[in-house]
Amino acid sequence: MSQDLLNFLFIGATFGLYIFIAVTSRASSTKEYYTAGGGVSPFANGMATAADWMSAATFISMAGTVAISGYDASRFLMGWTGGFVLLTVLMVPYLRKFNKPTVPDFIGDRYYSRTARGVAVVCAIFICMTYIMGQMRGVGVVFSQLFGIEIQSGVLVGASIVFIYAGLGGMKGITYTQVAQYCVMAFSYTIPAIFIAIALTNNFIPQLGLIGDFTAEGAKVPFLEKLNNINTELGFSEFTAGKLDTVNMFCITAALMCGTAGLPHVIVRFFTVKNVASVRKSACWTLAFIAVIYLTAPTIGSFARVNLITTLHESSYEKAPYWFKDFEETGQMAWVDKNGDGKIQYFGPGKSELNSNSVFIGKGPLYPADDAPESQRFGSLGQRLIANKADMTNPNELWFGNDIMVMANPHMAGLPKWVIALLMAGCIAAALSTAAGLLLVLSTSISHDLMKKIVKPTLSDKEEVNYARAASFVALAVAAYFGINPPSAFIAKTVAFAFGLAASSFFPTLLIGIFFKRINKQGAIWGMLAGIVFTISYIVYFQFLGGTADQYLWGITPEGIGFIGMLINFLVAFTVSYLTPAPPAEIQRMVESIHLPGPTRALTGEEAEERQAGVGGEGI
Repeated sequence: MSQDLLNFLFIGATFGLYIFIAVTSRASSTKEYYTAGGGVSPFANGMATAADWMSAATFISMAGTVAISGYDASRFLMGWTGGFVLLTVLMVPYLRKFNKPTVPDFIGDRYYSRTARGVAVVCAIFICMTYIMGQMRGVGVVFSQLFGIEIQSGVLVGASIVFIYAGLGGMKGITYTQVAQYCVMAFSYTIPAIFIAIALTNNFIPQLGLIGDFTAEGAKVPFLEKLNNINTELGFSEFTAGKLDTVNMFCITAALMCGTAGLPHVIVRFFTVKNVASVRKSACWTLAFIAVIYLTAPTIGSFARVNLITTLHESSYEKAPYWFKDFEETGQMAWVDKNGDGKIQYFGPGKSELNSNSVFIGKGPLYPADDAPESQRFGSLGQRLIANKADMTNPNELWFGNDIMVMANPHMAGLPKWVIALLMAGCIAAALSTAAGLLLVLSTSISHDLMKKIVKPTLSDKEEVNYARAASFVALAVAAYFGINPPSAFIAKTVAFAFGLAASSFFPTLLIGIFFKRINKQGAIWGMLAGIVFTISYIVYFQFLGGTADQYLWGITPEGIGFIGMLINFLVAFTVSYLTPAPPAEIQRMVESIHLPGPTRALTGEEAEERQAGVGGEGI
């Protein structure tokens, strides 16, 4: 059976399962649409939360980051896993006890202000839209390779599928779909890793193979030593040595960690279980399920690095493996024969006097038009030609997108066709699972927190759900556009921007709202605005408006600037709060009650409306 047919069978079967679950679990009320009715078991919710959490950035891009950056990629591992612990210890139990399923809902009631709720809605839209861009890009990369189409077309295919099962099923449909998606991801990530670990290290446990011996090619040397040696021989730095400076390593890791604790699509997942005790059990299950993937990612990245170099470097293009030409056809790999010897050479910056290993001039390969003469589209050896001018300042001839390393790895290792098909199904499941969760938060923020709570309080349940579905369509259309034209072609980097926005806006506001009863609505509003405006401005300037690295504030990259935005939020929130009147007494009692056993003293609907309208209180 051909590889293409196997891919279609595996992916078609999983798609059929996802859509069947979504249709049979279709939400019939706002409670089912937003929180799945609150009756999901901790075990199932843990699995669904893990699937929601492990996005395309984790499944596709993180191992690629490890393969390219080595030790520096640990910022993603430390930031994301540490942030989840922060979320489950400092945030979720208290928010669950407060019993407000969306972040804007909590902020609106805790800070007794419609303006605060409105600012939170805007922040949620920016965060989720930035995050979903990365997921749509991941879907596009996978579909591009699967169908042999351009990434743009792949994004549109993926967006259509997400809308079918997320827009219709709501949280109820998404939850049980994500349980199935986690199972697909776990098997598709670990099985190839086991096969490759046996081939390279003769050890069936990938993690032990990473710290064991490299035994392929009749050799027996420590695997990490082998990895360091082949890197340095080609002009790259040692794989286990970090190149990223300490300031950026700290800021990026901290932004990812604090951003994790402020992600609205993860927080809402803990409202699908019955009570606070179930929340804690669910969090434990989630961490266990996440560990399966996160402990495997470094091994996949490291194995991919060895396979890439040993398979392609100094190989003749005419005898290059079939998969290289497949990736070349879809524009995810490119070769420029700079020295005319017909061989593929892969070198690092150390082989260049200018400390560069750029294959061509420009950020990515550009190709001649489809109707251009064949001599302009294909070289003498049949290679796909690019329109970019070659960078002749260094000898490197191989270009590839970091995000295709996971998909290329089983091809490079010569694994069975069914393993490759399973991996393709897992890549798609990873991107779709998080995209669905983000889409739900976007639609909820617009339909519930904006329309129902601010614009039109008389909305019926049916009208609210219809608004949510309409918002899903619009949000997905915008996300698809930015998936085609993303802030960064590197998925993990795009996603890191979303974490920076969450760290600079929601994390401080939620944390001080839970633990500091003196913080008032003026402080929360101005803190959120200061944090997110600063962070967005910094990212936009350096990603879209031509800012250069020498202009970075204290050398901090856009990926880590969310940490500074977070500090600004804290500073503004505390300063403004202590310069303005304290929150009303009932708000302070409500904050105290979420730290005590027993039911929370929440505001009644009438009290909340009065407070948010400014009746009996001061300010905004």
